[in-house]
Amino acid sequence: MTQSIAFIGMGAMGWRMAAHLPKAFSDVRVWNRTFSKAEAHAAEFGTKATSIEQAVQADIIFSCLPTSSEVEAIISQYPPKNGSIWIDCTSGEPSSAKKVAEQLAANNVAFLDAPVSGQTIGAERGTLTVMVGGNKAALERARSAMEPFSSLIEHVGDSGSGFAVKAVNNMLLAVNLWAVAEGFTALKAHGVNIDSALTCINASSGRSLASEVTFPQRVLNREFPLTFALSLLAKDTGIAIDLAHTAKIPAPLLALTQSLYRAASSSLPDDSDFSASVKLLESWTGIELKSN
Repeated sequence: MTQSIAFIGMGAMGWRMAAHLPKAFSDVRVWNRTFSKAEAHAAEFGTKATSIEQAVQADIIFSCLPTSSEVEAIISQYPPKNGSIWIDCTSGEPSSAKKVAEQLAANNVAFLDAPVSGQTIGAERGTLTVMVGGNKAALERARSAMEPFSSLIEHVGDSGSGFAVKAVNNMLLAVNLWAVAEGFTALKAHGVNIDSALTCINASSGRSLASEVTFPQRVLNREFPLTFALSLLAKDTGIAIDLAHTAKIPAPLLALTQSLYRAASSSLPDDSDFSASVKLLESWTGIELKSN
């Protein structure tokens, strides 16, 4: 296709997402603050490592950064060209999306908050879920650029809605993971074979992604591979509870969960995977959640 595409942010997700784009587009520009990562991406996948000034002149610009503040800073310093579409795949703040969308609209630039779910394996396979907030017509114009790395692209509402859905999604992941950890700690304390218990639960009504994937592949084998940082999940749970607070609705379970992940993030090393949050519970109980 003749459209030029740029991808800003070569982190664990961005690296893999951008790798799919040269299959559909001939002009794919990549930029990263540590520029050697952009150069390495270009060498491996056939993208073009460019300056940030060149990247923001693309027809469609993706960003995938740790927080909304980094995205806002780049847009403020390096405004995209008139008529382009900026697609932010960061797990960002709904209020930021609304503000940036309004600012860019004044220069005829569409802004879509389009966070993704599926972790690094989904990014690698091109099977991510994309939850999109913003102008629906802009989404249709940009859909072909999202398709190479996704299996589901869903418009969920106005600007900020995509970030809101992602925050709640990640909060539910956090709730499920902590609940599984507490439940299996109780089982192990009573001498139950937790591997066998997991087999039963994963064939029953208590199953979840946390029990089916996170526990067997990260926790029980004690590997805790870093693919989604605990600090980022703690950030996302904070965004989710802010949604409840601004709507003035009670959310006691979400508030408790957010406090637990904030505590886990503060007490564990900075490079901890989200699944390592169970180590906080283990430190309280003295019971290690390990395969028998």
